[in-house]
Amino acid sequence: MFIWIFAVFFLVIFSMMSFLFYKSLRTGRSIQIRNADTSIFSDMKQIAFSYFTGQRAALKGESTGRVNILLLGRAGKNYPGKNLTDTVIMMSIDTTQKKVALLSLPRDLYAPITGTALFTKINSLYQYGLNQGIDVAPLRSSVEEITGQTIHYFFVLDFDGFEKIVDTLGGVPVNVLRDFYDPRYPGKNYSYETFEIKKGWQTLDGATALKYVRERHNDPEGDFGRAKRQQQLIQAIKDKSFSLGTFFNIFTVNSLLDTLEESVKTDMTLDEMESFIKLAKILDTENVSSIVVNAWQKGSLLRVSHVQVGNIAAFILVPRVGNWSEINDLSTNIFHLDALDIRRKRIAEEQATLIIFSSSKNASAAEKIKRLSAEMGFTKVSVKPLPNFVKNKAQSVIIDRSGLKKPFSLDELIKKFSLQKTADPPNITISDTYDFAIIMGSNLTDALSFDEKADAIGADDTLFSEWLAPQTKKSK
Repeated sequence: MFIWIFAVFFLVIFSMMSFLFYKSLRTGRSIQIRNADTSIFSDMKQIAFSYFTGQRAALKGESTGRVNILLLGRAGKNYPGKNLTDTVIMMSIDTTQKKVALLSLPRDLYAPITGTALFTKINSLYQYGLNQGIDVAPLRSSVEEITGQTIHYFFVLDFDGFEKIVDTLGGVPVNVLRDFYDPRYPGKNYSYETFEIKKGWQTLDGATALKYVRERHNDPEGDFGRAKRQQQLIQAIKDKSFSLGTFFNIFTVNSLLDTLEESVKTDMTLDEMESFIKLAKILDTENVSSIVVNAWQKGSLLRVSHVQVGNIAAFILVPRVGNWSEINDLSTNIFHLDALDIRRKRIAEEQATLIIFSSSKNASAAEKIKRLSAEMGFTKVSVKPLPNFVKNKAQSVIIDRSGLKKPFSLDELIKKFSLQKTADPPNITISDTYDFAIIMGSNLTDALSFDEKADAIGADDTLFSEWLAPQTKKSK
């Protein structure tokens, strides 16, 4: 009797595990944005071999020690702007130190369409790619340009899928950061409802968790506060998903697979998915570096601006230095943020001084450079008119009067403002009280031509609930 009972029990367990194994493979194949060339049985053979040998496929980027995955959250078919990716997060994995970092880019970031002279909001690039028949390619290329990092993989998840995942897990425990009350929270099919939640630890169900990560009207930090909450929920879902209670519940795993099949798209292959899951289990996810690129603090890397679209001034966010150098720098050093702090201290210790020569048409851009240089730690910054007899060139240049004695300040100016180092130009007198001199060219004028609206940081741009069509780069 004992042998028969054991045999039946073993058969049931084996059947359930075989079913989940097969369904996992089927789900993995269905969420791939491009169909695999191999059969499901060959995939089963490959993954079984990997499991029993302990070997796993190498992920892209792993040979360099860093894997970058683009996490995208889109609305889905039941919501306005169904293909707007209001969540854009680059997840970086240090495969050597087993660390994880999250970098959130705001939905209103005015992003380039690589290979063209056009720009649009970063949350519109996925829709643009679908319209062009190239899916996520434009968004991937834009994020690579903005961050200076290669994006190795991407995952797209819609609102309904997010809600179902949280419900399947039985809710997730979250420390709600503040009280929220929004009587006009946007729901499905262009509807509105009231969303209210209190500060403190709570277990959120799917519907509440979705509202918590979408809410921005009642957050003083607007979209930037929302990005922080999105990162918070990613951590909570990860913790619950990898708990023993989830892994050993066949019904929970089955429901999760159903949800993933309906709501997720990726370009990972099956063996790469298996490898990623194995890697995720050994990562230090208790000390995740979380960064939100924002525009609401004094040292923020972005500024609020507008672009004219017909008769409407559309709300956008632009890099404060007119290029992506600062976000590139942040992305490169995301696992070594202390290096950025050390560099800032070195610049402050050098107590460098700067004079900026500009023509009248460059005056606005010159004032922006003056303000930014002061924020960087320069002790004295002046702006003087460029003599009429000196021709205004296209390329801006910098003159080092310190004799290379203040290298951190010099390097920072060159990098942030795309300057070329040159010798003293003729016919311009520069006082010895200045360590550096910038002769402004038209390239800086173009880069810093955007208007700044510091009082509009919390603006709610509801005029483009679908998507912002590509625009030429121009200020209001």
